[in-house]
Amino acid sequence: MIVSMSDLSDPKAALQRYLQDARDALLWKLDGLGERSLRLPRTPTGTNLLGIVRHVANVEIGYFGPTFNREWPDPDHPLAVSDDDYDADTQADWWVPATVPAVEVVDFYRAVWAFSDAAVTELPLDAAGVVPWWSPASRDVTLHRVLVHVLADTTRHAGHADVLRETVDGAVGLRPAVSNLPDDVDWPAYVKRLRSVAEEFPA
Repeated sequence: MIVSMSDLSDPKAALQRYLQDARDALLWKLDGLGERSLRLPRTPTGTNLLGIVRHVANVEIGYFGPTFNREWPDPDHPLAVSDDDYDADTQADWWVPATVPAVEVVDFYRAVWAFSDAAVTELPLDAAGVVPWWSPASRDVTLHRVLVHVLADTTRHAGHADVLRETVDGAVGLRPAVSNLPDDVDWPAYVKRLRSVAEEFPA
């Protein structure tokens, strides 16, 4: 769902708009990369670009599905992760099998958006829900809280993707039309200056 900037006086619309911006930013970080680059682990804990997308999609299914007694319509989808999958592999939603092409991961994520956005449209912000995997003391929630939680989680992972993509090919920026970076910086010189400051301290 696209919410215009003029509608952001409404709290629900504002949350939806910022969530969609984070979703779009995350998918943009996949553009132009091949299947191998998208899957390669780029941190000591295996973080990879395509895995991030599968993870955030499953996060949305959980928070906008069972939390509000709504069923994800395609539980047998190869990218949807069940409790049994997590029991077998605690990292089940953080990687994508070679048999599933990247375009299917993107399509899956977009289908999840529609599922999540339907919940947001149908329910008031004060709609009550229960997050079954949270502790008993905190599992009673509202749609408002869930929207904030998912927005924070998606934005965090979009930031991870920012850093991973920069290490792949140097591509940076907030979105295609707005890099959110100054244009007149000599980046190698800037990095050299920062390195010289850091090296004033012992390793």
